[in-house]
Amino acid sequence: MTSGACRWTRVRRPAYSKTFTWWRARLLTLLLSLVCLNPLGNIAGAHEGPREQYVPVLGVTMGEKPAGIVIYVMVLFTERSDAEGLEVHFLSGPGRFAQKTQAATVQAIGGAARALGLSTDSWSVGLSVPYPDLVIEGDSLSAMIGLSVAAMAKGKAIPRQRVISGTVTPDGRIGPVGDVWLKIAAAYQAGLHMVLVPPTSLGKGRMPYLTRVSSVGTVLQAYQALTMSQDSSPGNHRAEADTR
Repeated sequence: MTSGACRWTRVRRPAYSKTFTWWRARLLTLLLSLVCLNPLGNIAGAHEGPREQYVPVLGVTMGEKPAGIVIYVMVLFTERSDAEGLEVHFLSGPGRFAQKTQAATVQAIGGAARALGLSTDSWSVGLSVPYPDLVIEGDSLSAMIGLSVAAMAKGKAIPRQRVISGTVTPDGRIGPVGDVWLKIAAAYQAGLHMVLVPPTSLGKGRMPYLTRVSSVGTVLQAYQALTMSQDSSPGNHRAEADTR
């Protein structure tokens, strides 16, 4: 999802139509079947029922005139009764993740968990791109997915009007990404209220009204900002830049 790293045909916020309901059911069935087939699991194979969320991610289209876009990725999370390690399943269809994007996403899920003191040994995660023919390339969505999964593991959910563009480094920091201002403009047009970016990526630009733009250096800072309550989030409805 970095500069020039997203091929797409149609990009719209997913509605709860029959098509998306069908793909959600397919991903849920896949995740539960993988959990239940685990020989070390109990009857249900999971401590709790699966949690699901459509997670916004920021990207940039390819072409002569790149433009920022907001798309939504479906994330399913369940916790197994065994401790056999992190399992991440990428559903092929309607869209898909490129191989390098898959690797970056798995790394970000593990890195975010470690930075927050969480164990991924019993986690099963399912990911789907609910847009026909859309291929997501690049790694700038990985921090958002990693933090979303961590929040789900803690029984929380990141509000759908908040997003981060960045990667997760091995030492628990938020890594740099490109085309930040195109992504910020897209977030503003999509009605997102908070955009977090790495400190080295913000630079100078025109702040969009009604969208709070802040830089965060670590996974912990990003998690705290994304999950804080609406009432304790000053500036949620005004532009703000923190370039420290």
